[in-house]
Amino acid sequence: MKRSTKRILSTHVGSLIRPQPLQEFLRAKQGGKPYDEKAYQKCLADSVANVVREQAQAGIDVVSDGEFGKSISWAQYALERLSGFERRPIRQEAANPFKRGADRTKFAEFYAELDAKEAVSTTTEAICVGPIKYTGQAELQRDIDNFKSALKGAKVEEAFLPVAAPASVIPDRKNEYYKSDDELQAAIAEAMRTEYKRIVDSGFLLQLDDARSAVTFDRMVPPASFADYRGWLANQVDILNHAIAGLPADRIRYHVCWGSWPGPHTSDVPLKDIVDLILKVKVGAYVIEGANPRHEHEWQVWNDAKLGSDQVLIPGVISHATNVVEHPELVAERIVRLARIVGRENVIAGTDCGFAQGPFYRRVHPSVMWAKLEALSQGTRLASKELWQ
Repeated sequence: MKRSTKRILSTHVGSLIRPQPLQEFLRAKQGGKPYDEKAYQKCLADSVANVVREQAQAGIDVVSDGEFGKSISWAQYALERLSGFERRPIRQEAANPFKRGADRTKFAEFYAELDAKEAVSTTTEAICVGPIKYTGQAELQRDIDNFKSALKGAKVEEAFLPVAAPASVIPDRKNEYYKSDDELQAAIAEAMRTEYKRIVDSGFLLQLDDARSAVTFDRMVPPASFADYRGWLANQVDILNHAIAGLPADRIRYHVCWGSWPGPHTSDVPLKDIVDLILKVKVGAYVIEGANPRHEHEWQVWNDAKLGSDQVLIPGVISHATNVVEHPELVAERIVRLARIVGRENVIAGTDCGFAQGPFYRRVHPSVMWAKLEALSQGTRLASKELWQ
């Protein structure tokens, strides 16, 4: 993994807004309607090539494929790559797992308006009804091939592919097959290792997206205790480390955020209360949300929390959840204050989360997304000038 040895490098969390022509194919695919498979594959390859070029033009150093190959969300996509799951309609609105949590309880009226405007991310639930095995080799290889082709001639430093960490794979799943949730979780991790290893073996950086590691606090406490949540998170860290055992840590990034939704987030777990567990994940870089007003102050956590000698911090210095474009000078301030603590060579500037959590869900307008990424790049140049005076 490249480091900021001569200047501050820039990256993002991975998911970018899908272009309209690609969305049309994905709507047909999800809706079970007929579509031209050959035309879809060409559109997908062309879209990946375009988005890589646009990232380079915006000044992003470490780029992704935009997650364009995933026809469902960043976490639910695994339903198309794992055996053993069955999708069923959620019959009772009150039972919808995407409509619960302490923040939703406290701000019920706000969330009622938000849901009416956006709708929840899914109306189906996933049930494990058989043994879990990885079956997505062909689709994964297609994504790898499209990305490699798109990178030819692109002036970037490095490239990564984001995928879900075990705790975030098909969240809110139900178990009707394994003896326990721990056994189910272990099976998911073992299956997903196939995906993790192939990405690393293909020469890309692997990014493990794990919003559930922090978001589960909002879903669990109360009625469970904070100690219960800490125990759950510690177990997830062990499962994840087992899934990536033997893979080179310096080729892996671990992304933690407090969920992408534009809500109050007053029930988020503080970073200081879980950073010790996050740092136990055996990776080369930690991609951690830090630009939104609920968590920006947590840059101070790094005064006490210590990175390993060979690890990098990728803080979010751009928000994905507001159409306001950050000023490059603010971006530079966010970078510099962290670089003063952990060392300039140990900081790569990033975004809080992905700009699109699925093919049809976005947090900002596409033109705003690119303006934000350009501001990110401009901010790294200002920060580099200050840090390498």
